[in-house]
Amino acid sequence: MKKYTASPISRKRFLQLCGSIAAGTAIAAVSGAAATQAIRRRSADYFWQIDPSKCTFCGRCEKECVLTVSAVKCIHANKVCGYCDLCGGYYRANVKDLNTAAENLMCPTGAIKREYVEDPYFEYTIDESLCNGCGKCAKGCNSFGNGSLYLQVKQELCKSCNECKISKVCPADAIRRVARGKAYMLKDA
Repeated sequence: MKKYTASPISRKRFLQLCGSIAAGTAIAAVSGAAATQAIRRRSADYFWQIDPSKCTFCGRCEKECVLTVSAVKCIHANKVCGYCDLCGGYYRANVKDLNTAAENLMCPTGAIKREYVEDPYFEYTIDESLCNGCGKCAKGCNSFGNGSLYLQVKQELCKSCNECKISKVCPADAIRRVARGKAYMLKDA
């Protein structure tokens, strides 16, 4: 049987080969970093947002967000609101007394504030620090009112995940990426 032996290479040739491998690895690493940076730059031009015309207020925004308290918050379209005394987003259905006792209110966290304007009108505001994105108020407002309450992803809270966990489970396909210029899809009259 014949033995094969590799001929020794010179130190200079060895260093040239090592340099080529190191350079190739460095180029690949730089290319990978550049690609990652380009993807981040591109995704920064887009935001996750809820299309208010598609949202069914299913409650998944509260539970499926990667954040402990969802980045989805209730928004109030004041120009659409009727300022009703009996607001479907503020009160639960079939309340016995129109008072602000917790058992009568739709919002489980007390995020909706109501202020008397004049008889029979009230102004409603949302305390976003209390809102958990459950959508109960928006569902009530859209079922028994004119739909002035709706849900949106607050960009200053959102982590802008590459693939939004809520969008994966949204039954209405209401969550999608939109360009920065159209970051909030507002509800008009």
